[in-house]
Amino acid sequence: MGGPHSGPFLLFHVLCFLLTLSEVGSQNNKACALRCPPKSSCVNGSACRCAPGFTSSSGEIFTDPLESCDDINECGPPSPVYCGSSADCQNTEGGYYCTCSPGYEPTSGVTTFQNESENTCQDVDECSSGKHQCDNSTVCVNTVGSYTCHCRQGWVPKPGIRDKQMTTICKEITFPAWTAPPGIKSQSLSAFFERVQKMSRDFKPAMAKTSMQNLVESVDDLLKSSGDLESLDQSSKHVIVTHLLSGLEQILRTLAKAISKGSFTYRSLDGTELSLVVQEQGKGNVTVGQSHARMLLDWAVAAAAGESGPSMVGILSSRNMEKLLANASLELDLEKLKETYESPVRGAKVMLLSAVSSVFLSNTDTEKLDSNVSFAFTLHKQPELKPRQELICAFWKKDSNGNGFWATSGCWKMGSGNGSITCQCSHLSSFAILMAHYDVEDPKLALITKVGLALSLVCLLLCILTFLLVRPIQGSRTTVHLHLCICLFVGSAIFLAGIENEGGEVGTRCRLVAVLLHYCFLAAFCWMSLEGVELYFLVVRVFQGQGLRKLWLCLIGYGVPLIIVGISAGAYSKGYGREKFCWLNFEGGFLWSFVGPVTFIVLGNAIIFVITVWKLTQKFSEINPDIKKLKKVRVLTITAIAQLFVLGCTWVFGLLLFDPESWVLSYIFSILNCLQGFFLFVLYCLLNKKVREEYHKWACMVAGNRYSEFATTTSGSGSGHNQTQALRPSESGM
Repeated sequence: MGGPHSGPFLLFHVLCFLLTLSEVGSQNNKACALRCPPKSSCVNGSACRCAPGFTSSSGEIFTDPLESCDDINECGPPSPVYCGSSADCQNTEGGYYCTCSPGYEPTSGVTTFQNESENTCQDVDECSSGKHQCDNSTVCVNTVGSYTCHCRQGWVPKPGIRDKQMTTICKEITFPAWTAPPGIKSQSLSAFFERVQKMSRDFKPAMAKTSMQNLVESVDDLLKSSGDLESLDQSSKHVIVTHLLSGLEQILRTLAKAISKGSFTYRSLDGTELSLVVQEQGKGNVTVGQSHARMLLDWAVAAAAGESGPSMVGILSSRNMEKLLANASLELDLEKLKETYESPVRGAKVMLLSAVSSVFLSNTDTEKLDSNVSFAFTLHKQPELKPRQELICAFWKKDSNGNGFWATSGCWKMGSGNGSITCQCSHLSSFAILMAHYDVEDPKLALITKVGLALSLVCLLLCILTFLLVRPIQGSRTTVHLHLCICLFVGSAIFLAGIENEGGEVGTRCRLVAVLLHYCFLAAFCWMSLEGVELYFLVVRVFQGQGLRKLWLCLIGYGVPLIIVGISAGAYSKGYGREKFCWLNFEGGFLWSFVGPVTFIVLGNAIIFVITVWKLTQKFSEINPDIKKLKKVRVLTITAIAQLFVLGCTWVFGLLLFDPESWVLSYIFSILNCLQGFFLFVLYCLLNKKVREEYHKWACMVAGNRYSEFATTTSGSGSGHNQTQALRPSESGM
């Protein structure tokens, strides 16, 4: 079969077969190229495959001619490529690569790599390498992979800029401006603020601790030798206290920002203590302690909102504020106290038992804290609590006028022991421990006082009308009695209407009431002394019965108390008026402007009465004594002594009433004060026969009695028939 031509023939057939296959493949490739989308290749006549790094919605191989091949994000979910620590994956079209994160660089020098094993990234210290962008007012601090710009020591971020940022810009700390409160004139206060201004001019952040010490010493000097501050009125003193506490808090908070982290404590020679703790923000409790007070709070409370720098907690405790805080008012929860004492509470007198401790934080929004703050205050006085007294945790609250007062809202006492009181508060301010003595209104005593004084006023008015209208008793002693009753009537009316000082603020009305009461009661005692003088002229001056003229009686009875009150008001006008009562103030011995003259009058009258009794004894022992005149003088002496006893005893208790320690004294004074008018009416009117006869006449005239004239005639004849019997009752008056 094989011939010489068989070989070439076979080769020809093979070449023809290969050519046929080539033409078929060329036709198939031409068909895939027309049908597969970009980023893909033909698999066969009916399928395409996406290029590496791309995929379709149907997978790597697809048959739908409308499919497309999209880039695969190898750096994203669900299975991102892990380039290793401090490196980031960067996706590219159809692939990816790894680079070091910002703040890092490869030690190999190759900037891109494909997997974790090729990662050689390490942190770059921008601060030492000079690659940072920090302002000159800040210090560069390297962090892992980055850096931050911190304010220099003694510098703070500019307004609106946060600390510890790459863009932080700072300014140097300055001493805050602090001037004297407006409207208060005081040389001591002016000298203090001149020292503050000098501190401000010389201040350097590096000397912040020294500036704090100098400031505390300056405040001590101001309060220790207060000078003309003591002569200021109560309201001005409280304005100064409010101004000092708020200003110290602001300045110490500012200067503390210039102190490095840690704690700082300073105690002045006068016992004022300053304690500070400065540290980075964090969580957990922190305790700040000193001899006057200790404080426990959550450190998160101390941080100021929007600030990333260190936080600060401080306490300034001073016992020298006590003078300026004298007679400060206390804001009361009257409804709660009414339930406690089962009677209305009109006010409270407070006593400061601890140092005044001002608390300040980096956080200035402390009116409502996220967590309560606990305090333990050391008591420098250990009083024994009496009824209507209690120890309270109080804080100094500023009002809208720049004044201040004690308040207790948001603070409560937790316990006591070892000479200290534990409190909790939901806000921060200046705190202290007070002993409050509540003025609990006694409804029974109030009723007795009002009804009794009304009765006394009626009796005094009857006495005044009697002394004016009953002619048979006219004389110098009746003149004395008339003006005595007038003074007591006016004084009792003012006492009933205005003795209580509502609101606790000593104003013009309260001072005027105190001045009028001072004058009226001094005048009453002066007229009582004039009765002793009348007895002196009647008994000692050989029974001539010639006393002082009416003009001299009025000059002495009204002029002497006017001089005393005028001198007192001119010397110390602020001595009139108290927190609870419109009466003389106990401070500075001002009460002696009333007690002194009264004591002198009582002692003078007592001496006159002793001399009178001695003279009467001598007269009765004579051979032929004038019995009628002697008995008359005896009656006058007895009534004068009784009058002195009632008025004197009333005001012995009255002086104690304005600072009561016992309800017994209040009841005794109220009863005696109410009986004054009734006693004088009985003594000088009802027990006097001539007055009773005049009353009888008036009664008959009012009743229209037809037999009034006959009754008068009968009464006259009866008195002539029984002269001795009728005379004795009228003259004795007892």
